[in-house]
Amino acid sequence: MITEEAKAEVFWLAFKGLPKKEQHLVVQKLLQDREFVEDLMDIALIEQRRSEPARPLEEYLAEPGK
Repeated sequence: MITEEAKAEVFWLAFKGLPKKEQHLVVQKLLQDREFVEDLMDIALIEQRRSEPARPLEEYLAEPGK
């Protein structure tokens, strides 16, 4: 396990060890961070579209309106 994964695991276990009310407060705090929410939405979109076929950027940019 690399260092980043180990740190993430420690934070995750600490979070899961909190009572539900405190977990809720942590999530509320995270959702107040606009940059974090944007990153989370980007990650969700990437995961949602992961199975779609890739195509060259030039092809995408050649579409009308791009």
